[in-house]
Amino acid sequence: MDQELQKQLKQQFAERVNFSPSDCEHHGRDPAHDKSLPPDAVVYPLSTEEVCQIVKLCAKSKTPIIPYGVGSSLERQVAAPQGGVCVDFSRMDSIVEINTEDMDATVQAGVTRESLNHYLRDSGLFFPIDPGANATLGGMASTRASGTNAVRYGTMRTNVMALTIVTPQGDIIKTGGRAKKSSAGYDLTALYVGSEGTLGLITEVTIKLHPQPEKIAAAVVSFPTLKNAVTTVIELLQCAIPIARVELLDEVQMKAIRLHSNIDYPELPTLFLEFHGSPLSIKEQIETVEAIAAENNGGEFNWAERPEDRSKLWEARHEAFYANRSLQPGDNILTTDVCVPISSLPQCILETRADLDSIGLVAPIIGHVGDGNFHVMLLYSDAQTDIAMAAHKRLVERALKLKGTCTGEHGIGMGKKEFLISEHGNAVAQMKKIKQAFDPDNLMNPGKIFL
Repeated sequence: MDQELQKQLKQQFAERVNFSPSDCEHHGRDPAHDKSLPPDAVVYPLSTEEVCQIVKLCAKSKTPIIPYGVGSSLERQVAAPQGGVCVDFSRMDSIVEINTEDMDATVQAGVTRESLNHYLRDSGLFFPIDPGANATLGGMASTRASGTNAVRYGTMRTNVMALTIVTPQGDIIKTGGRAKKSSAGYDLTALYVGSEGTLGLITEVTIKLHPQPEKIAAAVVSFPTLKNAVTTVIELLQCAIPIARVELLDEVQMKAIRLHSNIDYPELPTLFLEFHGSPLSIKEQIETVEAIAAENNGGEFNWAERPEDRSKLWEARHEAFYANRSLQPGDNILTTDVCVPISSLPQCILETRADLDSIGLVAPIIGHVGDGNFHVMLLYSDAQTDIAMAAHKRLVERALKLKGTCTGEHGIGMGKKEFLISEHGNAVAQMKKIKQAFDPDNLMNPGKIFL
């Protein structure tokens, strides 16, 4: 790092800049990768104006800038392959404004989804996007996150209304607004959502809120085969059941969470479901779902309506990554996702399961199957690296052949750059032109998205 930059950061941020190897190592890795690519320094700003100061200082010496929320992204979005300055937003955690009548909120980028919903608990509103980790709203916007509730409430793409951005030149711009629709100019909000910190730093987010459901009921049901479980999901969607969550866990995944979370469900392909609505509407939904599941040889439904029971169920689902790690301690783990049209979901999942079984790797499948998105976590030794990487490539190729995408919610980061070209072809050249126009010195999260 430039010595003058180091001196200026110390002068302006004092104890809120850290050059220690341990802090930098921590900020250079995500849960899916043990190897860290650390920055040279970590700065903890408190405001948009301080973020501007950091960016302007870095721009003078052409120093890379890497945004960091809680580090829960999975494709090395927080890694610093060229070193540089990590901007940690964890202290920018103020809720700026809640508009209950309009059902929207503006928060600083470091506010987490759980802290926002805790703040909203007595308002009758909540923020439904649930990627599993207690991620920050800035990070979720940056990676266009979604998760378990997306089948009903959409993704960050549909729930972000406006952003405050610090550009690579250190300017502050605001995109979008609080109106429910607009035809004014280019949709810069949509451009920044999912840009993974490569076009600018998100410092504030305005998001849609939703009414808290009158009643919530969750259920678990197992099936003798993976095909039975996936077919049930397709038929539920075709019947227009307004289900809030529907998660598929294959038999390998169920074994992992049984061992990790001490939940007594059979080691069979299983659906975790959740219903939101009035008591009468939920009753009608349940009757239809039970009938469809029975036609596909589904077992007995285990229901959870008390908040503590539902929390235990979904906690087990959200702990899947750590459960899988414990299946083969010491192994590497490759966590990936694809998304396909709903009609292609059975073919994609069944072919993937057969492929994984044929190569002999332990590889659980888990998915937000209500919107065609599923995850594979491949466990492999160093000697099996080539086998795992080849299986990953076949998975993505399979999804693209079925008119899907190489990633439904993880993003590109450093891990899927080659697949972006396979998916979008010549359009990637246009994306690079946008990057060059916004960030000509390539300071914003370099090494991500593009080869």
